[in-house]
Amino acid sequence: PWRQSEAILLLHGNAESGVAWYGWVPVLARGHRVVRPDMRGFGASTPMPGDFPWTLDVIIDDFMRVMDTLGIGRFHLVGAKIGGTIARAFAARRPERVITLTVVGTPPPMREGAAERAPELAEEFDRNGVEHWARRTMAGRLGSDFPAEGVEWWIKFMGRTAVSTQIGFMKTIACADIRADLPKITCPTLVITTDGSGLASVEETRVWQLQIANSRLLVLPGDSYHVAASHAEHCARAALDLIAQSKGS
Repeated sequence: PWRQSEAILLLHGNAESGVAWYGWVPVLARGHRVVRPDMRGFGASTPMPGDFPWTLDVIIDDFMRVMDTLGIGRFHLVGAKIGGTIARAFAARRPERVITLTVVGTPPPMREGAAERAPELAEEFDRNGVEHWARRTMAGRLGSDFPAEGVEWWIKFMGRTAVSTQIGFMKTIACADIRADLPKITCPTLVITTDGSGLASVEETRVWQLQIANSRLLVLPGDSYHVAASHAEHCARAALDLIAQSKGS
């Protein structure tokens, strides 16, 4: 803590909070400042109304203010799941702030059919709450090798998300199209997925990864798509490797 060390900003996924990075902090914090805020509306922050005008720039500006308040100018950026969508847009639109980018188990730059599915999901959230949806979808998220007690923890964790936040977020940010942002990302970038991810195949992921000039793809064995949770330590060490390489370049 008495050394000046670079900072790493961690952006969590949908229906989560900064707590989601529990497996990363022990790996990262020994040599870096780790910032893992709750996104607007999630975790301990105030729930957002269902009609809140969500945009990627609103969220990016929130995180910029966090880092400004902490006096951190430039930092390494990591995003998981939809946090990786936000992180890609962040790196493209605020390149002067981002040293390296790591995105883990993140969706394609545009999710086909997401907007069409949003009304049905909103009805499910209204009718049954977020926990019902989290339980219904958790198997693909964490994969077949995740311990049963861990699966239950994640269901309860995600299920605490406010319904109003979740409805607004799924209608907007989950449908975001960041295809135009990818060629604008110039920092060293690492994309991590699994070979059995239900979010996208390795080939589909490689298509958009190659649109980021200074990037590489790391494919881990497994059938989870929330790779930041299922392979936390491996992913955190890969992010540190990228950070170390950026210092030597």
